[in-house]
This record gives sequence, structure tokens and C-alpha cells, in this order.
Amino acid sequence: MLFDSGGVLIQPIGGRWNPRADFERTVLAHRPDLAPERFPAAIAAGDRFLDASPSTPDLDDYHRVLLRTLGVAPAARLIADLRREVPPAEVLETCPDVMATLEELSRRGVRMAVVSDAWPDLPALHEGLGIGRFFEAYAISAELGCTKPDPRMYHHASAALGLPPAQCLFIDDDPALVAAAIALGYAGRALRRVDATPDVPAVASLTELLDLF
Repeated sequence: MLFDSGGVLIQPIGGRWNPRADFERTVLAHRPDLAPERFPAAIAAGDRFLDASPSTPDLDDYHRVLLRTLGVAPAARLIADLRREVPPAEVLETCPDVMATLEELSRRGVRMAVVSDAWPDLPALHEGLGIGRFFEAYAISAELGCTKPDPRMYHHASAALGLPPAQCLFIDDDPALVAAAIALGYAGRALRRVDATPDVPAVASLTELLDLF
């Protein structure tokens, strides 16, 4: 079983993935004179930077884009504060259907890996949220230098499990990425907890995966 992470396994408290939920608070601690209404434009610039990157960029480079848009000097101490470790439970949570599903898949002997466009700290985040123990391998874009739907993302995970694509089921909340996996020979399901069913096989909850194993 190959899982996407964001939107499938975990979600940000407050609804925003990037920058981290404490971004404004951290910047204002260094620059209390900064007008709060300047932050939306900086966040939008950061989104454009991420969208234009061929793989997940260095986190410090991402923060420098935001700070430059804010007109704030990217001092070393501020950059370090923005990427400091915080308990994952302060900014992230597992989706409601995750823990019970992973527990049951594990009990049934289903081997699991993660395929995610993410920064290298994703395994640590999963550990902090109590789900890291379920996964044997990670395919992370910032480490592989590519993002989904590049075949290397999917193949890295299935190869790490020692399984051919035909013996792996990939799940993602982006139907296009599921379609790409299916084209590579994987089974696939799109997770659509809220939206209408896409043009690929779909489930409305992770618990529906249990019917497949």
C-alpha cells in the first residue's frame, strides 16, 4: 500500500500547509513593526515559488522568498527560527480515518510506504503524530529531486518494499496523480472525502481500503 501524505494521512491545523502555522508569529517576534496585512502577498509569492520548482525546494530558500516579499532581511537567526523543530501536534493532525485504518492494515500484514511531495522531515512528523511505525519506506520529493507524477516517485517506494507495481495500491487525494500511477501499472484509488467521484477508481474514506485486503 502506497500512501500520499498531505490530505490523505495528515492535515494542517488551521487548514494551511505552507508556510507553517507559526510563520507570522515567528516573523513578528523578530520584526514587531511589520504590518500584518503584508503577509498574504508574501504567502502568495511563496506559493508561486513552490509551483515553479521542479522538486520540493530547500525550506530555507522558500522562507527567503517570503521574507524578501515582506521586505525583511533573511537573518540567520530568523531563518533558523522559522525551521526550528516544534512538536508536530502543534501544527498538524492525522485525518480522522487514519489511525484505525493503518492499525487494521498492519494487523492484516499489509506492507506500507509513503509517496509524498514533501520536505525531508516528513518521517519525523509522522513519528511525532504516532503513525511513522506503520511505514517501511518513504519516497520524498525533496530527497529524490522530482515530484509526482514522475515515475521515480512511485518506483522508489515499491522498489523499497521489494514489490512490483502490480502488487501495490497507490492512494492520493489528487485524481491526476492516481491516474499516473495506474498508467505505470499500479492499482490506484483517489481519496475524495468531500468532492464528487473523479474519473478514476475512488474511495470516500480510508476505511474502504480494508475491503480490498
